[in-house]
Amino acid sequence: MESFDELVVQYQPMIHKIIQSLHIYKDEDEFYQTGLIGLWEAAQSFDERKGSFSNYAYTYMKGKMLSQMSQNNQCNERLILPKEEFWESIEGQESTLYLEKDIINTYCEGLTEKEAKWVITMSIDHLSIKEIAEREKVSVSAVKQWRSGAIRKLKEKVAINL
Repeated sequence: MESFDELVVQYQPMIHKIIQSLHIYKDEDEFYQTGLIGLWEAAQSFDERKGSFSNYAYTYMKGKMLSQMSQNNQCNERLILPKEEFWESIEGQESTLYLEKDIINTYCEGLTEKEAKWVITMSIDHLSIKEIAEREKVSVSAVKQWRSGAIRKLKEKVAINL
């Protein structure tokens, strides 16, 4: 077998032809390198008893490029940003969250500051008692007291409105 440099010179047009036949127009240099790698691997694994090298090299390089295209497509599918409708729906959710905060704040009228803090962090931020205690730098039992006071007052408020 010839030296690899001679193979590159001889098969360079074939690599470009494969790139053209696969309609590769982005990252041509990357696919050219993939073709060179395929040519190298084909030269290393070629068995003369099984046919001509040019057919083997063509098939091997094209398969290598197709595999690379498949990997690139999978990667791009994972990295594609959502369409504009997605971002619009997120904006709508934020306004819903503000509405929820307003409603919760109306229920917090009549509660102490700490009881209201428990209601808001539990319902909007979805924090547990332990997480609230850590955030506020108080004991878990203190947060439990806020909770029991808030629940008692909210039950009274709801019973009055019924």
